[in-house]
Amino acid sequence: MGFFSNLKEKFKASDEEGGEEGKESEYVELSSEQESQPEAKILVKPYNLEDFDDVKPILDDLREGYTIPLINIRPLKDKDLVELKRAINKLKKTTETIDGDIAGFGEDWIVVTPSFAKIYRTGQVAEIKEEGKQQE
Repeated sequence: MGFFSNLKEKFKASDEEGGEEGKESEYVELSSEQESQPEAKILVKPYNLEDFDDVKPILDDLREGYTIPLINIRPLKDKDLVELKRAINKLKKTTETIDGDIAGFGEDWIVVTPSFAKIYRTGQVAEIKEEGKQQE
């Protein structure tokens, strides 16, 4: 017999010896109930912006102050640029009102944060490096 045949026979023998009782002790069932998990303080939530009306639930969640929306603007960008600009302006105004922060990343995504969070921008990398040089 070959190596694989011997290996196969050994596994068959161990399965027959352990039976179903042996298999049960090897696995632990994890519950997927929401009650067992603690409620998150901050929620990062993805959105798709397909129409101007899709802005309303984003703004509602943002005003509550516990959600950081990640917004895919590609569907509206492909559909209607005027509506996209209108939606982004609406997001900007609300973000300024709640003292939050808004930024785009990539070509198709926008992130908006409530007042307690700020967005790291790549322009700050140069500022950080310059500050580090001054301290040396």
